[in-house]
Amino acid sequence: MRENWWKSLYAQVLIAIAAGIVLGIVNPSFAAQLKPLGEAFIALVKMVIGPVIFLTVVVGMAKMGDLRHVGRIGVKALLYFELMTSVALVLGLIIVNVMKPGAGMHIDPATLDPAAIAEYQQKAAASGVVGFLTDIIPKTFLSAFTDGNLLQVLLIALLFGVALTRSGATGRKVLDGLEQLGAVFFGIVNLIMRFAPLGALGAMAFTVGKYGVATLLSLGWLLLSVYVTCALFVLVVLAIVAYLSGFSLWKFLRHIRAELLLVLGTSSSESALPRLIERLEELGCDRGAVGLIVPTGYSFNLDGTCIYLTMAAVFIAQATDVPLGLGDQLVLLGVLLLTSKGAAGVTGSGFITLAATLAALHGKVPVAGVALILGVDRFMSEARAITNIIGNGVATLVVSRWEGLRDDEKMRAALDAGSTAA
Repeated sequence: MRENWWKSLYAQVLIAIAAGIVLGIVNPSFAAQLKPLGEAFIALVKMVIGPVIFLTVVVGMAKMGDLRHVGRIGVKALLYFELMTSVALVLGLIIVNVMKPGAGMHIDPATLDPAAIAEYQQKAAASGVVGFLTDIIPKTFLSAFTDGNLLQVLLIALLFGVALTRSGATGRKVLDGLEQLGAVFFGIVNLIMRFAPLGALGAMAFTVGKYGVATLLSLGWLLLSVYVTCALFVLVVLAIVAYLSGFSLWKFLRHIRAELLLVLGTSSSESALPRLIERLEELGCDRGAVGLIVPTGYSFNLDGTCIYLTMAAVFIAQATDVPLGLGDQLVLLGVLLLTSKGAAGVTGSGFITLAATLAALHGKVPVAGVALILGVDRFMSEARAITNIIGNGVATLVVSRWEGLRDDEKMRAALDAGSTAA
């Protein structure tokens, strides 16, 4: 065993998660008060996500030079995202019909408390395809960074990158400065990651202390269904994709194990985004490709969220005795292909998208039924977030190879060695 193993981020986060679970069971009231630790850590990470993505994309584009190449990467990434999210939606639909987690509950929709989901309904009503597209354009250059919208940052970075490649000698001077600034920001990321165990401890303790094991057991069949489906998607679908792309999924998961534990502890895939960018570059992926694919995937390639949305919608229909025929479920798939693209990678955003999806079914399934899963959503968010980050990591490796921007020799050396970063 490696000496001083406890100094690695992987071991520290694992210990913190275990401690958070124990604390949540032993002293729930105190554990629930530790929520600010998790929130503060995620806020620190989100603080640097915008600049990291901006610098990664701009520097990558400028070094790539050929803007048509950039365009091809974007188109291929979106095609891949659409294929994978469709597979995730169909898989979720199949499993929820087989396992029927809501069957036999016989919940009367009239007894559900609409006030419990009023906030989510209000936000869902304000969402939509047009709103989603117009929201990509920031109010100002700086607001793209302050509002925390990854697609706004990506748009600014693309425009800046195009302009930089056309600036000649002046552009090269700016590029040198941005490269050095990027190194500083990744240094900030490494400093922030020293607090990852505290963030994981606080978030996990709050989840167990606030909602308790009893809540888990009450809707355990739904939880099991979601986790089984996410596991099947990762271990079967993504494993096949990885094999066809020339790498081992298991070795890739080992390489990013610290990031996966961080996501598990915080229930947010965004908490590991900066580190994921570094890990993918270690695997031989071109910086420009990583910068384009990863942030876009965080809005368009949320495989775990797609699985959750499909299963949650059908679960609510089953629980409230609303029959959904094949035609209804195909309509549900079509609606989710649109609404799932606006779901963010932050805990709680799934409710807004789920409410918007049910509302789009014109009253077929009661929107108030979302209240049925309020108590266990936090426990399902771990499965969603982990599936999302694995899906985006695999997507980056696949599309990078597709465009000839992956150094396979470097990738295999890194995967065989495993991740050794603290």
